[in-house]
Amino acid sequence: AMADPCSFASPACCRTRHLYLRCRADFGARALRGTAAFTARAEREALRCLVLDTRDVQVFKVTVNGQDAKFVFGEKHSFKGTPLEITLPFELRRGQEAIVEISFESSPKSSALQWFTPEQTSGKKHPFLFSQCQATHCRAIFPCQDTPAVKLTYYAEISVPKELVALMSANRDGEMPDPEDSSRKIYLFSQDVPIPCYLIALVVGALESRKIGPRTLVWAEKELVDKSAYEFAEAEAMLKTAEDLAGPYVWGQYDLLVLPPSFPYGGMENPCLTFVTPTLLVSVTLIKVIAHEISHSWTGNLVTNKTWEHFWLNEGHTVYLERRIGGRLFGEQFRHFKALGGWRELQNTINTFGDKNPVTNLVPDLSEVDPDAAYSSVPYEKGFALLFYLEQLLGGPDVFIGFLKAYIQQFAYKSIVTEDWKKFLYFYFKDKVDVLDKVDWNSWFHAPGMPPVMPTYDMTLANACVALSQRWIQAKESDLGSFSSADLKEMSSHQLIEFLALLLLEPPLPVSHVKRMQQVYDFNAIHNSEIRFRWLRLCIKSKWEEAIPLALKMATDQGRMKFTRPLFRDLYNFDKCRDLAVKTFLEHRASMHPVTSMLVAKDLNQDQ
Repeated sequence: AMADPCSFASPACCRTRHLYLRCRADFGARALRGTAAFTARAEREALRCLVLDTRDVQVFKVTVNGQDAKFVFGEKHSFKGTPLEITLPFELRRGQEAIVEISFESSPKSSALQWFTPEQTSGKKHPFLFSQCQATHCRAIFPCQDTPAVKLTYYAEISVPKELVALMSANRDGEMPDPEDSSRKIYLFSQDVPIPCYLIALVVGALESRKIGPRTLVWAEKELVDKSAYEFAEAEAMLKTAEDLAGPYVWGQYDLLVLPPSFPYGGMENPCLTFVTPTLLVSVTLIKVIAHEISHSWTGNLVTNKTWEHFWLNEGHTVYLERRIGGRLFGEQFRHFKALGGWRELQNTINTFGDKNPVTNLVPDLSEVDPDAAYSSVPYEKGFALLFYLEQLLGGPDVFIGFLKAYIQQFAYKSIVTEDWKKFLYFYFKDKVDVLDKVDWNSWFHAPGMPPVMPTYDMTLANACVALSQRWIQAKESDLGSFSSADLKEMSSHQLIEFLALLLLEPPLPVSHVKRMQQVYDFNAIHNSEIRFRWLRLCIKSKWEEAIPLALKMATDQGRMKFTRPLFRDLYNFDKCRDLAVKTFLEHRASMHPVTSMLVAKDLNQDQ
């Protein structure tokens, strides 16, 4: 068995199969405290010890089947945290189970949790809390086997101030008054499908819901709930399309939760309750993100990467499904257009990291690498490109979706590595082994930089973007008068995003060009987050000083890392505003998400 380089746990010796979590959210102390009781099964004879992952977590007591157990913390690692070594008070035989109960308290600086004062919320009256455990942050809430190789079911009881609502990545099982404190109530949850612990999620806040489909509620603060319900109305149609492509949806409920603007990702596929950024409410890519998170219900949540080195198995397949859903809703040309946009995004990422950088391998080596620092579009877009290339090689979309469905059935409820995927691909296409043998597997999996082959893309929707971006790239000062607002008349917002993305792959335009672009297209007036983000990057790269305050505002008004990190990086690289970028970051640091703040600090060389 391959060990997980990101975890101290040894699932080959012992596996946690179920968690009973009881805790209270203490907003004053910014801590979650309570007990985590694991049902642990010995995987070998004469088991006397269990090692769990922790990071900045206090442990007060450990019992095994009710008997006190000795425990000790090992040596602290810079980003993996500290192993918790528990000595069982008696030996377990192989296959024997015991209940290991740990009394714990999380730290106010837990990397998994962001605590908000009432002033930082939309409603301004109540505090707010959310968790983000992917990739390795569950260990920063309570001790656990924090590796996706292990899956468990869970049951939870969460005590919160009674004016607030708690939600988890689980079925809602009701609420009751807290018998220990009349100012609080307890919410109950159960997740009966085994999941890796990175999918355990909690949110506490003044949340309201609207029903938008037979299995879907949208949750948000009061100020955003109606707008959110309106924007996400397509969720059920997308779920049905996904079921048609991937098989039955096994999770029961599919709710959506809109988080505060500092949420670091576009979305997070927590089972039963997808978390999304409010930047989607002003984005044309809302459909893409929801289709993506819905698709994770099969690829990622049902079939899971065994270690983070095989993250492309989660993300490449999910992007593939997301784009198949897009193709069903908007046609095959649109799917190809989005696929080509993904290839350009991959080029952009590889330009940023460098094409010799080993983190650009589809299957990177993560020993002594922090998965947060290695996070990029590579597993998404290089993974997608491989699947899109194989689709074209093996007989087209209808043939390939047959493989995907069979793959999901084969590995549902399991955690796998790339070799398992490849063996099954060869088994499924056993009549096409000669074709598969022509694939340069070694380069696809283990070489840095762009893939060895570029798939074929239908260019119908991309041509207009290429043509307009080329006009701007080739324009001399004397040609600037030839541009007008009519240039954009026929273009969709998806095409505008692509037009700007193409310009970002080129050397910076002269500042005269971006000034003229603002004159004729008035991009500053567009609040669509995906367009605005690329436009402001373009301005800063061309060193247009008037864009500095706008870029700083976007980098700090929201905290989605896809936007915040590149904007801060570009501002830092613009000599005129390097000091201002650092100063602005330091002013906002305390209210940023802990992972975002850690990564931006690295980007701006403030992490000493």
